[in-house]
Amino acid sequence: MAVTADLAKLLDKSYEDKELAELVNAPVAALAGVTDDDAKLLRDALNIKTIGDLGRNKYFRAATALVTLADGGR
Repeated sequence: MAVTADLAKLLDKSYEDKELAELVNAPVAALAGVTDDDAKLLRDALNIKTIGDLGRNKYFRAATALVTLADGGR
């Protein structure tokens, strides 16, 4: 099933037209609002280098699951 989504608000301009596979391997700083300094802190603290690393990180997944449960699954 094909899915389309406008990711422009989530990404820096230079990454807006990339495929999902490319985005997963893109640096964390490709996310809108994440600076190079933020990305360095994530790398130094949690070894997170890419958007995929961030999305698969056990701490971020746990936090997301807790918030989803607290919000009633929304």
